[in-house]
Amino acid sequence: MLSLRPILPGDNPAVARIIRTVMPEFNCVGEGYSINDPELENMHAAYSTPRSGFFVLAESDGTLVGVGGYAPLAGADGTVCELRKMYLLPAVRGRGGGRQLLNRCLAEARAEGYEKMYLETVGAMEVAGKVYEKYGFHSLDAPMGCTGHSGCDRFMILSFR
Repeated sequence: MLSLRPILPGDNPAVARIIRTVMPEFNCVGEGYSINDPELENMHAAYSTPRSGFFVLAESDGTLVGVGGYAPLAGADGTVCELRKMYLLPAVRGRGGGRQLLNRCLAEARAEGYEKMYLETVGAMEVAGKVYEKYGFHSLDAPMGCTGHSGCDRFMILSFR
């Protein structure tokens, strides 16, 4: 059984570990990838800002196995949020945790008044891309905003209206 809850300050090391485990699996290392974002060391503080949220997915024993959140898209007009740092450890993929995370992020972003959710990913994350498509995300030809993630090669958006 997987449970979902908002991030707590004590989760920071486990959250960073999950991201640092998953990203290399898809060769997403080096400049231009979220694995190098300064916020990685204190995700709780980074997502304690207005109109943001970050969530952790835990096994029944409390071990964190997945993460994901949303925040305003940097460089946008305030009507668009960005799905950020959504990652699941390999052992829990296919158990519905991704749906739990995505559903929570979408619901909270809508409640915050966002009109659209944007995301950046890489083509190598094929399964994730298919999940996003099932939720109604559409591919864009170019990135939006100023995320600093120049290593990403797939850009998607979902309109809430």
